[in-house]
Amino acid sequence: MDKTLDIKLARILKDRSCNDFILADAKDPDMAYGLAAPGMSPEQYGSETKYRTLDELRQQIREIIAQGLVDIMLMSASTNDILSIKEGLFVNSPMTPAIRANDTTDIWLAGRGAIYGTVPSRPFRTATIDHALCGKYECTEDERRSGRGADLGLYSVTFNNNPETDYESLIAYKQFRLEAEAKGFRHFLEVFSPNACGNNCPGDIGQFVSDHIVRALAGVTSSARPVFLKIPYYGPKAMEALARYDSSIVVGILGGSAGTTLDAFQMLHDAKKYGARVALYGRKINSAEHQLTFIKYLRGIADSQIDPVEAVKAYHGELEKMNIKPKRSLKDDLTQTVTSDSYNGTSKPATGKPASAVSPSGKSGGKTFDPLPDFSKMTPEEKMEWNLNRIRKSI
Repeated sequence: MDKTLDIKLARILKDRSCNDFILADAKDPDMAYGLAAPGMSPEQYGSETKYRTLDELRQQIREIIAQGLVDIMLMSASTNDILSIKEGLFVNSPMTPAIRANDTTDIWLAGRGAIYGTVPSRPFRTATIDHALCGKYECTEDERRSGRGADLGLYSVTFNNNPETDYESLIAYKQFRLEAEAKGFRHFLEVFSPNACGNNCPGDIGQFVSDHIVRALAGVTSSARPVFLKIPYYGPKAMEALARYDSSIVVGILGGSAGTTLDAFQMLHDAKKYGARVALYGRKINSAEHQLTFIKYLRGIADSQIDPVEAVKAYHGELEKMNIKPKRSLKDDLTQTVTSDSYNGTSKPATGKPASAVSPSGKSGGKTFDPLPDFSKMTPEEKMEWNLNRIRKSI
């Protein structure tokens, strides 16, 4: 089945002014955290925190696949093995499965007292490309082309303005690219803010990250380049500068820590306004009171159907209808807070207020938010046609 990711990427590369926007859900927290990875359960017992299980996280992924509103589902290789390869959930879905292809030391955050996130990032890779493609050490050519596994992965790099560790990271990235190209495996490149630059931290983090990205990719031909980038949102100036630098580079943002609902909605809105064409949200979605409804409004904002303030109000309205108690009052959820752009929560947040402040009234300039059909009653073909129609309307 055709994937909305491929359709949108082709259109974005052909016409950067098109309205297409790629939305990804990061359901790979088990690559970073320990037992707490799936997130808190709605049930809590006094001072004891009860976490969701990995089985519950995977069931949530199944429901989001059935909903069909995100373009990419990012998972650990072990979750991909179960849902993609064994269950074949993406074969007849317009959604693209992806795995976290490496797990650098700055995301080793399992266990209390872990210090890995506070020392300079070093490269490491648990998953292999063949395990992503077919679930075992060596795939046959037929298995690689079967379409059951993931042929897309997230590769992460953190530059710290340290010649030794940055060199080590670039060597590892080069080795990964060569293997990926040989095996027909695509990737998107995630670049975090420096996690432990000490006295060598640059004054302008956004420019530092952008400069290192374009320098690192200057010697990489199209056959091995990432299909898009995933970086923190550093504000309008940094986003515009990177997005206009090279029309062959599609720029995306990472969500970072959860924050308020307006934090999530406004970041997506502003990033798109200033040149981003992808948003990958993990903790922001995973911590939502009702993930499917939260995603519905992310999709509406991404497709320019609704503005952030109106979306927050509508989201609270739907929570009320479902008798789900929100974590914050509507007033508090309509405020913007300082959130972290790293896994360990220690990096500096993006500077500057969003340049496109939305009016308090929440009016969306006459745009309407199309109601969603009942996906549970639709065949995979009907879901694909609905997604294609939505894309056509966004031209």
